[in-house]
Amino acid sequence: MAQHTNFENPKVNLEYRRKKNAEEMKHQVISFTLMILLTLISFFAVGYDKFSHWFSVPFILLLAIVQVMFQLYYFMHMSHKGHEIPAMFMYSGMFVTFLTVWAFATIVWW
Repeated sequence: MAQHTNFENPKVNLEYRRKKNAEEMKHQVISFTLMILLTLISFFAVGYDKFSHWFSVPFILLLAIVQVMFQLYYFMHMSHKGHEIPAMFMYSGMFVTFLTVWAFATIVWW
């Protein structure tokens, strides 16, 4: 008796791929919209005179970190399976970069 799998049925695969592509596109559009909104908020933070320099700079850096996460997970597909090793190397590199900047800032300020 032959087993029938969905891989042999191109219609099932096509419907599944269309559904996944539509879902992926929806996530990318939402992410893109949020990134544009975050960019506008950061421009507002710079242009608004009542925000001090000590608030604006960390706030914009925080918004930049959020945008990088959106880009990694939605536009570069880091949320998909099979991207664990590249993600580990990227996060390791970010951690080393953070430690290096922190070490040099500490050396300069003390």
